[in-house]
Amino acid sequence: MTQTILHIDASARTEGSASRHLTAAIVETLGGTVIRRDLTDAIPQIDETWVNANFTASDARTDDQKTALALSDTLVHEVQAADVLVIGVPVYNFGVPAALKAWIDQIARAGFTFKYTENGPVGLLEGKRAIIALATGGTEVGSDVDFASGYMRHIMGFIGITDVEIVAADRLMADADKAMAAANAQIAALAA
Repeated sequence: MTQTILHIDASARTEGSASRHLTAAIVETLGGTVIRRDLTDAIPQIDETWVNANFTASDARTDDQKTALALSDTLVHEVQAADVLVIGVPVYNFGVPAALKAWIDQIARAGFTFKYTENGPVGLLEGKRAIIALATGGTEVGSDVDFASGYMRHIMGFIGITDVEIVAADRLMADADKAMAAANAQIAALAA
């Protein structure tokens, strides 16, 4: 059976991006049907209209509220349809890019990707896999100042995806060849 991959790139750079190089290599290694989402095509920040629409019962939403949630609905359906999420995360100023945070805000929706219970939130997207391709200029992945990898693991777990792998090309400004070789070795291991 062919797997469906949601391929997400968050780098502002379309040329020469290490994270884009990594996600392309991961998707090629895995193979399957690909849903492509490039976050350089701006994802709007959530606003008051979006929040009010999101917390209105679906059968009670106005046409304006339905319009406010239309992109979010599409993004949620893409995540739901995927077996594997491959997410390119360039680390900007120790964290994830704003474009990726906007995507996360659009897809983390109660009743769709998680639910509230008396014991706290529970993710609804179990049985999926996420591969996070992290590229950093100077931040060492896993260090005290890496606020991206832990955040991405947490967000994936929050929506129910606990099978999360990090493919890291970190400290590219220190030794790009070594960092990319290590990341490429991780990608090769994905096929094994």
